[in-house]
Amino acid sequence: MAATIDTGPTMKRITIRASGLYTPPESISNDELVAAFNAYVELHNAEHAQQIAAGEMEALNPSSSEFILKASGIRSRHVMNKAGVLDIQRMTPELACRSNEQQSQMCEMGVAAGQQALQRAGVSAESVDLVICAASNMQRAYPAMAVEIQSALGASGFAYDMNVACASATFGLQAACDAVRSGAATRALVISPEICSGHLNFRDRDSHFIFGDACTAMLIEPMADDDKGGGFEILGARLKTQFSNNIRNNAGFLNRAEVPQREPADLLFIQQGRKVFKEVVPMVAELISEHLQMLQLQPEQVRRFWLHQANLSMNQLIARKVLGCDPAPDQAPVILDEYANTSSAGSVIAFHLHSADLQVGEVGALCAFGAGYSAGNVILRRH
Repeated sequence: MAATIDTGPTMKRITIRASGLYTPPESISNDELVAAFNAYVELHNAEHAQQIAAGEMEALNPSSSEFILKASGIRSRHVMNKAGVLDIQRMTPELACRSNEQQSQMCEMGVAAGQQALQRAGVSAESVDLVICAASNMQRAYPAMAVEIQSALGASGFAYDMNVACASATFGLQAACDAVRSGAATRALVISPEICSGHLNFRDRDSHFIFGDACTAMLIEPMADDDKGGGFEILGARLKTQFSNNIRNNAGFLNRAEVPQREPADLLFIQQGRKVFKEVVPMVAELISEHLQMLQLQPEQVRRFWLHQANLSMNQLIARKVLGCDPAPDQAPVILDEYANTSSAGSVIAFHLHSADLQVGEVGALCAFGAGYSAGNVILRRH
């Protein structure tokens, strides 16, 4: 299915007034991650030496920083907890359970990013009457994370959660735009707190390096014809979903009794990477190209592509398919080297860090894609 919103001469114009970013203070380099992973591999192979020798079990293979960089373009990642990830007896973040009276981790991240966006726009939290928490994994089922963030910020109106995997932020942006345009809300925050390290299998050589943690926020509001606020007008959003099992996480309350001390791999992030690459790249390139055509824009008119930060080769190929040539160095900025894949926050981090230099009238494409499959493309113009 596909959905589209596009501005017309009689429709209310909507802008991303400001964005915000929360970056966890702790970071893990490839070298640090590989050292921990290889120590685990050595321990595992020693403990199961007899089964391996008898052919009953395959030995685990070590990883390397060179392999990670070549496979992904990632050099490091920010995380909410470093010690737990690097502890070979644990290999998962150690985040203390908080009481119901304390702010949750995702709420704390969301408030930090949201407040930064509000400060950059010079508006109060009370003027926000819609908060959407759009992320790939929620810390709990209910109350909604968005309602907790709304309360902690001091926002008014209503709030709800949205999960469309790595495309969540763009789907949330489309929903916020619709709400503001229709009058259901006057000002909205789309917040994407991603603790991806919590659902990553750090014992899996093919995926242990992929994710990092971060949180982004986007402030959405109406724009006047003479608006000089310096934001980005939303020219249109186009969404697409197509079911696939190639990226999956089976954790949920229905299988809670089956979870042993060491979680089965399918209760964490799992993917068929080669199939994902082969199927998602043409799907996303086609989505962007068709959307530009609908808005009567040529690919060469796009000053910048803020693409989902999943894999360097994937991003480069998508941009090449849309443009018909390799993108210029600053045309499709990459933040993978520092942040790794931060799921729905990735494309917004790229936008947040690499949008200030766009001139009035220049156009950019904010595109995210992931499990589902799900993909969202938003065309923006500096005003």
